[in-house]
Amino acid sequence: MDRTFNAVYLKVPEGYVGFIEELPGVSTQAATLEEARSNLNDAVETVLEANHALTLIGTDGDEVIREPISVSTRE
Repeated sequence: MDRTFNAVYLKVPEGYVGFIEELPGVSTQAATLEEARSNLNDAVETVLEANHALTLIGTDGDEVIREPISVSTRE
C-alpha cells in the first residue's frame, strides 16, 4: 500500500535535517539533500514496519478490526 506523507527539510550548517509532519519522531539528518531524502524514506519504512509488528504482538489472540481511514485536514 502506498502512502503519501509531507517531508520537511531544513538547511542547517551541517547539511539538512528532515522530518515527516504526520509521523512524530521520524527524522534524519545528512550532509546532502539527496542523502536526507533517502534516509528519511528508510526511517519511514522502518517505523511503519515496527508499528505493524508491535500491533501484532500487542493484539496476539485478540479479536481486532483493521480498516483504512481517510482524514481531511485543514490547511
